[in-house]
Amino acid sequence: MKKQENINASRRGFIKTTSLGLAGTSLAGGSVSALLSTEAKAAEMQTVMTAAHWGPLGVVVQDGKVVKSGPAIEPSVVNELQSVVADQVHGETRVKYPMVRKGYLEGNKDSSLRGRDEWVRVSWDKAFELVANEMKRVREAHGPSAIFGGSYGWYSSGALHASRTLLQRYLNLTGGFVGVKGDYSTGAAQVIMPHVLGTIEVYEQQTSWEMILESSDIIVLWSANPLNTLRIAWTSTDQQGIEYFKKFKESGKRIICIDPVKSESCEFLGAEWVPVNTGTDVALMLGIAHTLVTENKHDKEFLKKYTTGFEKFESYLLGTEDKQPKDAAWASKICGVPVETIKQLAADFSSKRTMLMGGWGMQRQRHGEQSHWMLVTLASMLGQIGLPGGGFGLSYHYSNGGAPTATGGILGSITANPSTEAGAKTWLDETSKYSFPVARISEALLNPGKTIDYNGTQVTYPDIKVIYWSGGNPFTHHQDTNTLVKAWQKPDMVVVNECHWTPTARMADIVLPATTSYERNDLTMSGDYSMMNIYPMKQAVEPQFEAKNDYDIFAELAKRAGKEAEFTEGKTEMDWLKGFYQTAFDAARKNRVLMPKFEQFWQENKPITFKASEKAKKWVRYEEFRNDPLLNPLGTPSGKIEIYSDVVAKMNYDDCKGHPTWMEHEEFSGKTTAEEPLALVTPHSKYRLHSQLAYSSLRKLYAVNDREPVLIHTEDATARNIASGDIVRVFNKRGQVLAGAVVTDGIIKGTVAIHEGAWYDPQDLGQSEHPLCKNGNPNVLTRDEGTSKLAQGNSPNTATVQVEKFTGEVPTVTVFTEPKYTQE
Repeated sequence: MKKQENINASRRGFIKTTSLGLAGTSLAGGSVSALLSTEAKAAEMQTVMTAAHWGPLGVVVQDGKVVKSGPAIEPSVVNELQSVVADQVHGETRVKYPMVRKGYLEGNKDSSLRGRDEWVRVSWDKAFELVANEMKRVREAHGPSAIFGGSYGWYSSGALHASRTLLQRYLNLTGGFVGVKGDYSTGAAQVIMPHVLGTIEVYEQQTSWEMILESSDIIVLWSANPLNTLRIAWTSTDQQGIEYFKKFKESGKRIICIDPVKSESCEFLGAEWVPVNTGTDVALMLGIAHTLVTENKHDKEFLKKYTTGFEKFESYLLGTEDKQPKDAAWASKICGVPVETIKQLAADFSSKRTMLMGGWGMQRQRHGEQSHWMLVTLASMLGQIGLPGGGFGLSYHYSNGGAPTATGGILGSITANPSTEAGAKTWLDETSKYSFPVARISEALLNPGKTIDYNGTQVTYPDIKVIYWSGGNPFTHHQDTNTLVKAWQKPDMVVVNECHWTPTARMADIVLPATTSYERNDLTMSGDYSMMNIYPMKQAVEPQFEAKNDYDIFAELAKRAGKEAEFTEGKTEMDWLKGFYQTAFDAARKNRVLMPKFEQFWQENKPITFKASEKAKKWVRYEEFRNDPLLNPLGTPSGKIEIYSDVVAKMNYDDCKGHPTWMEHEEFSGKTTAEEPLALVTPHSKYRLHSQLAYSSLRKLYAVNDREPVLIHTEDATARNIASGDIVRVFNKRGQVLAGAVVTDGIIKGTVAIHEGAWYDPQDLGQSEHPLCKNGNPNVLTRDEGTSKLAQGNSPNTATVQVEKFTGEVPTVTVFTEPKYTQE
């Protein structure tokens, strides 16, 4: 593709046509008007409009290098993620050339060398040859079920350059592959919710924020930290959610945060903090529910008309069979919330219009299905579901859920399943049979042929010979890293497309350097639910070193498999983008919304913004169901909210019953040992997207003694002679990490917190069963165990640890330094 001609010539025009050109507009610490104060400077510096998960960006380029970046549309709260484009493009961790592990290149079959072998720089032709030949060999010898296409999709916004989709497109066209079911974010909730509500629920639009502001008296942030998580979106954030939270705060109405950690959102919103022991939310909800029933504050009419099975749940709640009422006193002993607080929450929720905004961290634990099931049950007992500002919502903290849906057009995008030739159905049937829950990757690699239960069916693990990962970093986001290291040694070949030397890239045999989104052209929408804007994602600089677009990498591999024409469909980058834009253009026209032609849009270099209708602003989730449950039934067998699910009950799982149930976890605050006396929780960081940007200069804002911080309660720290700033060793039976202590009263006693996303940096890999992670990746410590037989989701927030002051020689963090290599 002709890259240079696609770098828009009228970048200076962008400065005049967007907020970046306005005097005083902030651009990551300085205004663009100050940077480009004269025509001479404007000629030297060019500003490009683009976008990322963290919003619309202005990228300032000088002499082919990014020198500054910031918001193209000023957010209501500063988003530091927008300021580090230069680090992404020019940082020390960039993968510059095609690289092959030395042992693999020489034919050494010792796969335990992955992660600690030397690297050899090879030509692109050599790298393509190695990948194409092995893919062909494995396909012919073992079939498509031996090839695993791994990716987690968060790599980049964009309708065309979506690495996961492109990888799957290439693998589908060349004979198939094994994929996965579900995701790490909502592994438990997305399986249980269809049984309870007839829909996946977690990725769906919420009651409009306009109705929340108008009608809600209380917002409850339950295991949610929206100030952090609304800085990003699956597409590109429009950050409307944070603005709405600010408005609610300014209204003076109540906000309650129920969380083991006093989060940034709790602080920012001036919310009431209810500290709760990690992993015990279900017990707390049961205590509130019991209070509602015994004080006759539950909505019996709602339960009768709109739900099914409450009487069976009520029998459990009151302890009819097990002789243990789930009352406030019982709940308090488990969750750590005082009895009086539990009873007061029941009184407040039932007497005020209350919106329970559930986060996802509480379902990322053993028996995680119960958390959201119980949240829906509690909301049903309050009887406010379908009323303006009441009920529950599971996406207010994600991608600006609740921001009213705009009327306009939606971009098209490239697909993973282009038209395939006759006979393809055979391998599609075979590989779909072998797909498994995403969080079970280690177990699948270690146990080919093993059969597990999953959502009323059974799944048999394939015998994986090749892993091809593009746009993901499992050595940071998957649980029990040391087990993953062992599992990763099983395949014959591991290929990774990456722009940075992530821990996963370092564990590969072949690493292909990919471009960042700033080195190519694309398009994206903003706000996964609002669909408010179309952003141009303009190429800011030429591909760095020898990096190639994922599209071009897979097009070449498809060519070597005789499928180039099917992969590219004969289109260039701009051909694809024009087509995607036309899809939106045609839809907008049907909606009687004007959009400029593509050429004008691309030339003007600014977003297209759509408006939300009054109807969208007044939208209430489940309002139609509430108004007429017979005409608007839910997609459950009963057509109602299933507090008791006969379908789930008949699965006869011992770890997921027919109604929401408190089940003790194997490791939590109520089941600690002398060796592991503290619970571990792994919340999201404010300064990165999972592991993205972990290498950036933002690290200076949070690292403690060059390590990931660990939050520890003052009393727990005092008992261990630990002070803020100390380097500590956090460890358990699964592994050990170094972290920097942050001593605080902003975490419940008995729990420590390490943010997920820290890059894995093992010392002496291969020489110890539990090598020390020098950088503090918490998944070294977490359990690799399914939530239950129902969902088999991931359960990182079910773990106990010990913490001690580190007294040895402190090793240097090396994961953010480019590994050494030789030239072939």
